[in-house]
Amino acid sequence: MKTIAVIGAGITGVTTAYALSLRGYTVTLFEQNRYAAMETSYANGGQLSASNAEVWNHPSTILKGLKWMLKADAPLLVNPKPSWHKFSWFAEFLFNLGKYQQNTIETTRLAIAARQHMFAWAEAEGLDFDLKKQGILHIYRSKKEFDNAAKVSKLLAAGGLERRPVTPEEMRAIEPTLAGDYHGGYYTESDSTGDIHKFTNGLAAAAERRGVKTLYGQEVLRLDSDGQRARVTVRAGEGQETLAFDGLVVCAGVKSRAFAAQLGDRVNIYPVKGYSITVNLQDAASQAAAPNVSLLDDAAKLVTSRLGADRLRVAGTAEYNGYNKDIRADRIRPLVDWVNQCFPGVSTRQVTPWAGLRPMMPDMMPRVGRGRRANVFYNTGHGHLGWTLCAVTADMVAEVVQHSGGALSKGAPTLKTA
Repeated sequence: MKTIAVIGAGITGVTTAYALSLRGYTVTLFEQNRYAAMETSYANGGQLSASNAEVWNHPSTILKGLKWMLKADAPLLVNPKPSWHKFSWFAEFLFNLGKYQQNTIETTRLAIAARQHMFAWAEAEGLDFDLKKQGILHIYRSKKEFDNAAKVSKLLAAGGLERRPVTPEEMRAIEPTLAGDYHGGYYTESDSTGDIHKFTNGLAAAAERRGVKTLYGQEVLRLDSDGQRARVTVRAGEGQETLAFDGLVVCAGVKSRAFAAQLGDRVNIYPVKGYSITVNLQDAASQAAAPNVSLLDDAAKLVTSRLGADRLRVAGTAEYNGYNKDIRADRIRPLVDWVNQCFPGVSTRQVTPWAGLRPMMPDMMPRVGRGRRANVFYNTGHGHLGWTLCAVTADMVAEVVQHSGGALSKGAPTLKTA
């Protein structure tokens, strides 16, 4: 294979195009928006967090979801309106409860490996994306939460991650601006944060310098393949245009499920909405009162990242509500209230809200590898860890493409899960 189409210019699509360019492929990147990273990769929580690798397939998640179902401001909200897609997704989610430990350990390993690729690429290309290597502090208000975190830490350690328990006094030393009473915390010094939107656009520009052809404003209508040639049909003015390639990689976020169906594959991604706010730190007092160390509040399911001197990103919550991207005031309010409670010296006078749809698989593992047709590949379904895992899965799928070049007519391998 020489020519490869990559569908989607979010974080996974751009990293995939870049990784393929490093291997010498002629890559064309398709994106329906005018710029890269304008949807789920626009304003996420910012954490590059191996310490958040725990998958959600645990009985406690089910219990919390049932308890919070009718609470509008709950961290986890499920719209009770039935649909076959939602039913099938939750059925598979329950089926994977038994893989909780295995998948948490594997996700941790992937997250650690991803750092090496991301930081190497950023250094090689001179990317500025507000990278802050000051670790991530998980905070717990009760002994029960803290004790449960100890169990999770054992799984993270099995995946190769070091994080240590800290007392309330140590927490204040790590992040002096944090207000409130806490039982304790866990601190992961090797984790970091950064602006996903800035990184994605910077790497997209670097990919173009390496010869990647980026086609923005291109609505992909259909994908198909006969195993030898792959075709991408896009809207062109009032008509359509079809372009042919040796192979294609689907990195289309929540749209990957529909594209996979066109190609004869089943990729059961469900769109799980997440919210964020960007607090603009407009005065010196707010800048001094905002945290520099990234936080994860397990009870509230919220994370923070300091992006440069004058921005604080707060993100979280999970909403199962189909493909709805509305920004609801009752879902944004808890994020603002949390900032006011934990960082009372920060002015929330100017806050920018945002919502995006995380492409989530029922087993919480990204879908990486070949499709039924020999020249079709997937790198999608990263859920809430797309920013954390993207660099390693991009390298993985590029390696699969490279090793598939001489075997295009040898059958239809099944889709692989990383």
